[in-house]
Amino acid sequence: MPTPRETILAALHARLSTLSATAVRGEVLPERVPSAGLLILRDGEPGEPEVTLSPLRYHYQHRAEIEAVVQGADRDAAFDTLTASIGAAISTDRTLGGLCDWVEAEAPRPVDLAVDGAVSLKAAVIPVILHYSTADPLA
Repeated sequence: MPTPRETILAALHARLSTLSATAVRGEVLPERVPSAGLLILRDGEPGEPEVTLSPLRYHYQHRAEIEAVVQGADRDAAFDTLTASIGAAISTDRTLGGLCDWVEAEAPRPVDLAVDGAVSLKAAVIPVILHYSTADPLA
């Protein structure tokens, strides 16, 4: 049985997979970026939990990351469309079907990356904060 953390990350990946961009989890950046863009979900860090007693609960603000990458002549518009679609996908259900207390994305900080012999990439890491509670930090 998967842990709540794994279940939440899998649900976030499933949500990202509904977008037109290719969504993968924990992969390396491939040599070619799909025309609709690429999203790489990184598991990130759960951080130090707040603990409440009676009943014992660990409250996390888990910081996952989405690497958003586009390539092409119109990469500025493509990047804007891609990040807006990520925001829309997250805001549709901020609890991921009741798995989380709240999901929120932070603003991206885009950079242009030169590629030898190819059109440059536009990419950003988008932090996504997952608020959830568990009865066991290893569960």
